[in-house]
Amino acid sequence: MEADKLTQMYPMLSVEEALERVLSGLSPLPEERVPLLEALGRVLSRDAVAPHDIPPHANSAMDGYAVRAADTAGAGPVRLRLVGEVAAGGLPEREVGPGEAVRIMTGAPLPPGADAVVRFEWAELAGEWVLIFRAVPPGHDVRPAGEDVRAGEVVIPAGTRLRPQEIGMLATLGETEVWVRRRPRVGILATGDELVEPGDPLPPGKIRNANSYTNFAQVKKSGGIPVPLGVARDWEEEVAARLRAGVEQGVDLLLVSGGVSVGDFDLVKRVLAAQGRMDFWRVRMKPGKPLAFGWLSLSGREVPVLGMPGNPVSAMVSFELFARPAILALQGARDLSLPTVPAIFTDRVKRKDDRRHFLRVRLSQEGGELVARLTGEQGSGILSSLVKADGLAVIPENWSHVEPGARVEVIPLWP
Repeated sequence: MEADKLTQMYPMLSVEEALERVLSGLSPLPEERVPLLEALGRVLSRDAVAPHDIPPHANSAMDGYAVRAADTAGAGPVRLRLVGEVAAGGLPEREVGPGEAVRIMTGAPLPPGADAVVRFEWAELAGEWVLIFRAVPPGHDVRPAGEDVRAGEVVIPAGTRLRPQEIGMLATLGETEVWVRRRPRVGILATGDELVEPGDPLPPGKIRNANSYTNFAQVKKSGGIPVPLGVARDWEEEVAARLRAGVEQGVDLLLVSGGVSVGDFDLVKRVLAAQGRMDFWRVRMKPGKPLAFGWLSLSGREVPVLGMPGNPVSAMVSFELFARPAILALQGARDLSLPTVPAIFTDRVKRKDDRRHFLRVRLSQEGGELVARLTGEQGSGILSSLVKADGLAVIPENWSHVEPGARVEVIPLWP
């Protein structure tokens, strides 16, 4: 009867509906200024604008001779007088006049008067003369000023999560510090009388606490700061006390694994009912159907709470689909989507329900196609099949079965 009431109170949502509800109440955290070398993985909070052209001047793309392109036209080798040299980082000492050439190194500023570069291998030095064996058009092997970026251009928009290439571009713009959003503090709580920590003796009937450690790693990978809250036993007062401790430590998001299935749902429900509100429970997905989301109200703050299943695979998949985008949203990231790649499925799978399935697969390149193979049994407690996987094959709700050769979308699980 209790299960029927819960079903009526909280109808099952699609993945998209559930994600929209999670994200709808989240706002980006305040910004802070950090050294450029500490900005990797952070989310830019202000547009990065070029203060000048990049490159700031026309320069040579090759080692060779700076010339007037018109002087290289003609039958046979053309003879030009060598009148100088300019190295990378140096400045031209004179203009290139008609019938003249200047030796130039890659990256060196193009001398006034020159409009092309003849590569060394297309020329030969003969005393004070340079013999040119190939005609070149204007602009040949010349990088014009602003070829990469124009002054005033928004090079990296706010909301971009900074990768090594963005760090390099910011350095090119002359930045030593950048404005980014504060990293969210994420409280991580596991629940269950059966859990023991790694390193402790494993009595009969007990299992290791894996979820706290996988969630810890996932939070760090998503740019958050993990705040371990330990393991709460299966009673309401302890769950409430540990969540309260997280709020007192200033967490921006609470993750709870376990305590959300039909049999033990009251653990999370009662805490939120007494000290907050529940938004939804149950998502049309496998693994991860019993997913709860709500808000805990304490000390004048409302902190979002995501309750994930206790089975390790369900908890990890639920994190990727819901906690990861929530952590990115708190950082002000523009792109919250999980990338997918198309692949050829090699196995036969029959469906028993209309939930969206996320199957653990191994990807390989075969005959010019990306191929996805199941990594083993797909039970929500079989963590080894996720260890062997580098992707989650997405099987839509309206597919009754999957045959070998079917094209599927795969969410990569790469580092």
